[in-house]
Amino acid sequence: MTPLGRVRAALPRLPVRRGRPDRAPRTGTSFKDPSFARSLALFKAFLREQDDPQSCYSLLARDAADQVEAYGGPVAGRVVVDVGGGSGCFTEEFRRRGALACLFEPDLRELGEKPPDGAVVADGYLLPLADAVADVTFSSNVLEHVCDPQTFLSELVRVTRPGGLIYVSFTNWLSPWGGHEWAPWHYLGAERARARYERRTGKDAKHTLGVNLFPVHIGTTLRQVRARDDVRIVSARSRYWPFLTETVVKAPVLREFATWNLLLILRRCPV
Repeated sequence: MTPLGRVRAALPRLPVRRGRPDRAPRTGTSFKDPSFARSLALFKAFLREQDDPQSCYSLLARDAADQVEAYGGPVAGRVVVDVGGGSGCFTEEFRRRGALACLFEPDLRELGEKPPDGAVVADGYLLPLADAVADVTFSSNVLEHVCDPQTFLSELVRVTRPGGLIYVSFTNWLSPWGGHEWAPWHYLGAERARARYERRTGKDAKHTLGVNLFPVHIGTTLRQVRARDDVRIVSARSRYWPFLTETVVKAPVLREFATWNLLLILRRCPV
């Protein structure tokens, strides 16, 4: 049985909702997007990530699922492929909303002790899926961790059906959070920032530039996506910013610092 077939077999035990999509129950954050209240809530959650990761990523998952449904409609009964979703918070949230969701994660350590049923250890460069099987392909904060973003994006497109939605979000290198746990000192150089983090905390840094963290830039990514003929951009916006979310992305140079995290909503073009 294929990985997706195993997920379909497991999902009947989950609360899959049927019926009219506009009557499907919602389990979202209730925040307006964008808004100061939403951005503040997410920022506070990020500050508590180390102490309370479950609450942080649960809120982020609900917020991301809200965004997917805002651009693509309710996910109930639809196939959602979550690529690089770590321990499965996003997958579980999509399932709570009735989606046929499957997690593909390459790192066993990120999966944790209790990954979602049907989770598959797989590389995002080569997903064990046939072409055009997903209604929604979802990737949250993964692109900056792959050394070949174009190939990674091509694989997301390949497994998405024509007319399907592709959600891609990433933290760009020149963002204040671009260095991840050793930000914002990455502005002074990656090695210096990493050494400072280890000296200050007394523990090894999770990320190493050129190994599991790569300098991805907004302008370059947008040019690469616009050059493709198999997708069109529905929205290119700041994922977390409270206002002018698309305007800031249109400003060269400024966007590399002010966007913080780029959200790309793509639509797979008809074959």
